Amino acid sequence: MQSSRLDRRQVDDNFAALDSSLSASEAAIEAQRCYFCHDAPCVSACPTGIDIPMFIQKIRSGNIIGSAHTILEENIMGGMCARVCPTEILCEQACVRHDHESKPVAIGALQRFATDPVLEGGIQLFKRGKPTGKRVAVVGAGPAGLSCAHRLAVLGHEVCVYEARDKLAGLNEYGVAAYKAGDDIAQREAQYILAIGGIRVETGAAVGVDTDLADLRARFDAVFLAVGLASTRRLNIEGEEAEGVVDAVDYIAELRQAADKSALPVGRRVVVIGGGMTAIDAAVQSKLLGAEEVSIVYRRGRAQMGASEHEQALAQTRGVSIRHWASPRAIQSENGRVSAVQFEVMAPGAGGGLNATGETYTMAADVVFKAIGQCLADAPLDGEQALERKNGKIVVDAERRTSLPGLWAGGDCILDGEDLTVSAVQDGKTAAASINRFLI
Repeated sequence: MQSSRLDRRQVDDNFAALDSSLSASEAAIEAQRCYFCHDAPCVSACPTGIDIPMFIQKIRSGNIIGSAHTILEENIMGGMCARVCPTEILCEQACVRHDHESKPVAIGALQRFATDPVLEGGIQLFKRGKPTGKRVAVVGAGPAGLSCAHRLAVLGHEVCVYEARDKLAGLNEYGVAAYKAGDDIAQREAQYILAIGGIRVETGAAVGVDTDLADLRARFDAVFLAVGLASTRRLNIEGEEAEGVVDAVDYIAELRQAADKSALPVGRRVVVIGGGMTAIDAAVQSKLLGAEEVSIVYRRGRAQMGASEHEQALAQTRGVSIRHWASPRAIQSENGRVSAVQFEVMAPGAGGGLNATGETYTMAADVVFKAIGQCLADAPLDGEQALERKNGKIVVDAERRTSLPGLWAGGDCILDGEDLTVSAVQDGKTAAASINRFLI
């Protein structure tokens, strides 16, 4: 890779937020479009159960702070979710306006309109509960961990959050495309959460390295695991170790932290292997940095991609090509540097499987991003052999309790956990309620 072919001004313009916030008049007009349905299918479609008609009605009446309270009492990360939540397949997909007009109420934009003034002004809408004397350890300061910590503080418990990285917010800080969430929103939201009090944070504290889970379980009345998925899956093909073959998650994190994005390396011909949001983010941002050709290659069809149709369309409008039904077979290199990727054409198989056709083709590339998913790292769980796991993730019940007493888990690290900020927030809420019942 070489540095961006665009100057800093061009790159900064490219990475400006795709969707600017609504003006007061725009928000008022959009709020008028809500039918305030009695059964409110949008609420059922929201993983955190926000009373969407209620917060929109409060915008309509000019009660912006009240609207923000309605949102944040169910989703304390409502500001970030307004930017990154796939509303097009959740609340907005369920909107009855979608059925009649193919244009749902812009719920995400209205949510951002309501929550931004509260975050920007540091308007504290919640109070810490009367101290209970109970202590809870939260491992991981991502969406699930911070959501759990905040709810526990509201309930009066003392919380200590252990975070391996230097910054809080997890994938909201390190894993979200820079063009989706600028203005340091992840850190502003994290600090808003901590401002309630009763939450102590230790950064640079990796469980499994600096302390262990058994010690935390001995020292605290309860423990919540929100460790995410720290390890990246391998392609397990020839040539994977060539220079220029990069983990997409690592690249996105580097880009998010860069003070000058134009100084970052970028390929000329970029191939992204995968079909989820990470693949889309790596591809789009490569184009924004000045890559000439960017292609996403996925082993199944368009309908099976983890990225929504909205995100796929976004990538294509930014000049990204998406190819389907092809699986990587080998990475070719010249002088140790990636030069091409060989793919085999795939076909649908019985029972949802895949059949290799034997037909292959080769794509030139000087950068290859691996975006085929992540898996749970072993280190945080070392020594806890009795902790039930399946398919490399932690097994929990409906209350997010694990197989070990006094231990809960949520977020990406749990079985059937969804790779969504909003789902992780709900996991944290659910676990906090269960922990509270356990402690009192």
